Amino acid sequence: MGEGKAARGVIGWREWVALPALGVPAIKAKVDTGARSSALHAFDLEHFHRHGTAMVRFQAHPIQRNDRYIISAEAALLEERWVRNSGGQEELRPVIETTVQVGRQIWPMELTLTNRDVMGFRLLLGRQAVRRRYLVDPGHSYLQPLDFCLNDV
Repeated sequence: MGEGKAARGVIGWREWVALPALGVPAIKAKVDTGARSSALHAFDLEHFHRHGTAMVRFQAHPIQRNDRYIISAEAALLEERWVRNSGGQEELRPVIETTVQVGRQIWPMELTLTNRDVMGFRLLLGRQAVRRRYLVDPGHSYLQPLDFCLNDV
């Protein structure tokens, strides 16, 4: 293993993460290296402009199997991108940039917004989000510390 790879942390196939800029202190994420982009369960999407900047406002259910806990957020719209979903269908999704925290690391990432109601995880972390940061151990879960977000829940 090369020197750069040895210095990377290891994450499991699912991890607790935070999306601090969106007000999401903790959300279970599925790490999917087969998916290029990351996706957040979002609904009631509303496009608008603020001071000439395209924005998107949305709501999210960050807790699995809990539709009562809702977080409202808004972010600058980077673009809209065609993404092939898990069923093989292409859909046009809004793309935002936000911060993600896994363990003690925080970094910016692109995130697509889509309805993931029927999916087991409200957040999918694709390979672009974790590349050059973590190695993925598909045989384990929750390898990163959870205590970073416990004070906010």
